[in-house]
Amino acid sequence: MKKLVILGGGYGGIKILLTLLDQGLPEDIQITVIDRNPYHSLKTEFYGIAAGTESDRNVRLEFPAHEQVDYVYSEVKKIDTDKDQVLVEEPHEPISYDYLVVALGCEDNYHGIEGAKEFTKSVQSISQAREAGFAVSELKAYGKVSVVGAGLSGIEVASEIRESRPDLNIRLLDRGETVLRAFDSKIQDYVEEWFAKNDVEVLHNANVGYVEKDGVCNNGICFINDVTIWTAGVRPNHLARELPVEKDTQEKVVVNEFYQVPKRPNVYIVGDCASSEHSPSAQLAGQQGEQIADILSSVLRGETPQKPKPLKLKGALGSLGKSDGFGNMLQKPVTGLLPRLAKSGVLWLNKRH
Repeated sequence: MKKLVILGGGYGGIKILLTLLDQGLPEDIQITVIDRNPYHSLKTEFYGIAAGTESDRNVRLEFPAHEQVDYVYSEVKKIDTDKDQVLVEEPHEPISYDYLVVALGCEDNYHGIEGAKEFTKSVQSISQAREAGFAVSELKAYGKVSVVGAGLSGIEVASEIRESRPDLNIRLLDRGETVLRAFDSKIQDYVEEWFAKNDVEVLHNANVGYVEKDGVCNNGICFINDVTIWTAGVRPNHLARELPVEKDTQEKVVVNEFYQVPKRPNVYIVGDCASSEHSPSAQLAGQQGEQIADILSSVLRGETPQKPKPLKLKGALGSLGKSDGFGNMLQKPVTGLLPRLAKSGVLWLNKRH
């Protein structure tokens, strides 16, 4: 019996699992999925949990049941590539593997800023998003919320909180000269105007020096604050960073064209942990997962896998509350209700699948 272990049930891990099951597993294969939670969660919707506009029940999906698939719900302590095993928290014994997929996603990058980890809320996991949502919902009228980081996550968190709590004072700290630096200028201008119309203060060229329990210091000016939410960058999961293999400048594991660690070809890396020319996203992890599943399907059958084709990402979609949004559709920048509806449609398809 050959053992395939998948670490992480996020977008990449679940796509690999579902694709392998759809293609049919050889009888001599047993899959073990290890995740801290007993469900797959839709991370792209965590901003709604943080804002208090979405129940976490609506972003949780059950893992598929199959006689050749086992689940271990626990925290991973270490990946031992020398012994081909994964160490998890007690009472579980070390889990051996013949093939391993590392799909552990990312965690916040605090850039060494004092107090950032201790005194800010996060949306990187469903439990952290719950904590952020509770903190926001408990604020009294006219409470102060600062969102650090004006990428896609920061924009969605800030706008959703504004729609959820019009009484709050919301500040968005942007390191650059405009929000959403990775998007078209039309989208940048549209989002800037949305924040201005909806009374969200945007501070550009921000440089956070440190964070305290009740405040954020930016460019030497300290703002009194009730809740600070951190969306200022991510890094690969620490377990991937600790692997004794080659990494790129962003601490991601360098892989070959088959998503394998070159010196450990039985180890596959997907999503935020894998070095790639593309920025991290759920879409990227899903497409990589589908390709890895095809590769593994051949390997598990003793066949030579075909070289994956270049990835073709379809662009990104973002929301500004429940009825407004932005995104790249058909390689063109689009704003307003249409991209928001498209984002809801993508979510519906993910749930249905």
